[in-house]
Amino acid sequence: MLQYLVILLDDTSVAYCHADNPLKGRNLIPLETLKKGILFGMKQNLMIQYVFPNYELPKEYAEVIESIDNVKIYPVGCKPVTGIEDGNDADVEAANEVPEKEEAKNLVLRLTFTEMLKQKDAIAKLFASGARVNLCITDVEQFSDEQMEAYKQVLKEWNATLLDLYKQGQSPQFNLLTDRMMLEKMHNCEAGVSNITLAPNGKFYLCPAFYYDEQTKVDNQLNHHQPTSDNSVGDLEKGLDIPNLQLLKLDHAPLCRNCDAYQCRRCIWLNRKLTWDLNTPSRQQCVMAHIERNASRDLLNDIHKVGEFMPEIDIKEISYLDPFEVRKEF
Repeated sequence: MLQYLVILLDDTSVAYCHADNPLKGRNLIPLETLKKGILFGMKQNLMIQYVFPNYELPKEYAEVIESIDNVKIYPVGCKPVTGIEDGNDADVEAANEVPEKEEAKNLVLRLTFTEMLKQKDAIAKLFASGARVNLCITDVEQFSDEQMEAYKQVLKEWNATLLDLYKQGQSPQFNLLTDRMMLEKMHNCEAGVSNITLAPNGKFYLCPAFYYDEQTKVDNQLNHHQPTSDNSVGDLEKGLDIPNLQLLKLDHAPLCRNCDAYQCRRCIWLNRKLTWDLNTPSRQQCVMAHIERNASRDLLNDIHKVGEFMPEIDIKEISYLDPFEVRKEF
């Protein structure tokens, strides 16, 4: 069931997940298209999530943007538009580098694996800022078995920082390590299922990445360029038209529906890119998610030793990182 409508306010709207936004030319969504998108969201009882570019929008957009409750996703340090209400606790800042200090309540860091390792100490300092820190690794497709130990080690180091903060009575939030402790079921991206994206051209897409691929004429199955690449799933005039919607859902994903790496993003854009199937994750996604899951288990067990925090929660021990290779265990 749809819950969110993501509205890209410009072709250069900030990237906030795995896919980079390669579009460089400004293409602001027309006001009438924006109004129609908001009306669609109201009729469907959807929460609006605006994704801002890195420039100040014209003043006339402020009244339209604030005509409905919303969440804003914007680049760190960006002033979206004169007249926009101050951000709320749900608003999100996205960055491609680690800021020296963070004042937002929700921060998305988009880094390559190598950048993450180089800036691990700077990332750790953010845990005490009070912000929810979401780390999105942007080159998941390049992750190899040789990098497993490095990933385990950096998560172990971050666990030590988080544990110290818990001992001090704080409740840091870091998606890779603390989310799994709080979740009782899958909490994935669910693009096309719980959220849909409206682009500046008035068309709907499963997520922003599919729009970027279309605009750059990329056939993501092979990452090849094609003369045409229509990824839209409807428009504001005809409504949504998602073929075989059930094939995006968790209950139609044999590999995922029994998995307990609940914090895994299960990115359908990466799925299509790496496995040719929207509902089947790649080995890279599964291995990384299970390394995170096991590190979360270690953190939870350490917390249990020093206090009464979440004593009823238990994450069981497992013997695999890629569930595809040991399906008999679940």
